[in-house]
Amino acid sequence: MNGPILQLLVLAGIAIFLILRLRSVLGTREGFEKPPQVDRDDPAPKRHDFEVIEGGPDRDIVDHVPEGSDAAAALARMKQADRSFSLSEFLQGARGAYEMILMAFERDDLAAVKPYISDEIYQAFAEVVEERKAKGLKVEATFVGLGEITVKDATWDEATKEAEITVRFAGELTSVVRDASGQIVEGDPTAIRRQRDVWTFARTMGSADPNWTLVATGE
Repeated sequence: MNGPILQLLVLAGIAIFLILRLRSVLGTREGFEKPPQVDRDDPAPKRHDFEVIEGGPDRDIVDHVPEGSDAAAALARMKQADRSFSLSEFLQGARGAYEMILMAFERDDLAAVKPYISDEIYQAFAEVVEERKAKGLKVEATFVGLGEITVKDATWDEATKEAEITVRFAGELTSVVRDASGQIVEGDPTAIRRQRDVWTFARTMGSADPNWTLVATGE
């Protein structure tokens, strides 16, 4: 084998080696870049340590009230006064409080919820309960579920650090009213009744007491 041919074979071997080496390091492309493969063993994408990007909207607020509204501004001040406050967590608590307080009122058991309602609301509820008892009436109610829970308004008092959040509820329950003999005088035990309420909860932000108090009711 003469010299030039041998040199060509050597150069060709080196070229093939370099091509294979580059493929192993850089990979290959087929049309558009393929999306990165998701590691199925990884339970969830990594999240940032912070919830709100500086200068961006707080999704915990603007997911529930219009951005730039007075309610949004009030909620932002609540968060500044109490770093542990979360509107989403508040609404979860309000959901449970609505069922608990509503059922306590229907079943004439206000003592169980007295710590969570203002004196004025307690007195108003108690008057209705006493009126039912005087007439020999008893309510039998079952909470079915909550069709809606939305923030209607929010206010902030800078001087007192008192926050108020007004929530609209659409509850579903079955309810009947029986007289002293046990006869049904109102309602249907098999019919789901839809009830709409607007409740306002208040709390002094930053205080040691984490509970919100029901201070107003309406429709």
